[in-house]
Amino acid sequence: TNPDILLRTHTSSVQIRYMEENQPPMRILSPGRVFRNEAISSRSHCIFHQIEGLYIDENVSFADLKQTIQFFTTELFGKSKIRLRPSYFPFTEPSAEVDVYWGLNSETDYRITKGTGWLEIMGCGMVDPAVLKNVNIDADKYSGYAFGMGIERIVMLLYQMSDIRMFFENDKRMLEQFKSL
Repeated sequence: TNPDILLRTHTSSVQIRYMEENQPPMRILSPGRVFRNEAISSRSHCIFHQIEGLYIDENVSFADLKQTIQFFTTELFGKSKIRLRPSYFPFTEPSAEVDVYWGLNSETDYRITKGTGWLEIMGCGMVDPAVLKNVNIDADKYSGYAFGMGIERIVMLLYQMSDIRMFFENDKRMLEQFKSL
């Protein structure tokens, strides 16, 4: 192991490179494989896929971000009730965690929502003006939002999978059992 090498922990680097080479308006999605080594347990290092979105234009507001997330959750889950809880992410201000009201219709619902009915699905926020300035985008003229989520987590919810390790066992039978939603 080389201590001087850091594997990508999120796909935000793709957004930064795009902003350095382009001018607004911009809308991008950046999917990719990411790596985490968290100190929760001896097996807490993990590899998963993430997708991040970025939208920058004139007069982009937090209301635009909320409307986009509302549309996404309704289309993907058929769930229309969301909440945004204040949070912290280094490149957005304000930042929020997005929860969808999953419900309490089954024992599984109770388990995955810890009895609240609410389930966290992603993080989001308004792009910090300092980020825009650092990539030579006029922060007085432009604003934007960003969001990100783990792809496996969303698939696990949609298909009611209980173990994320199933994605990495290289068993074709696991993939063949899923049909398009």
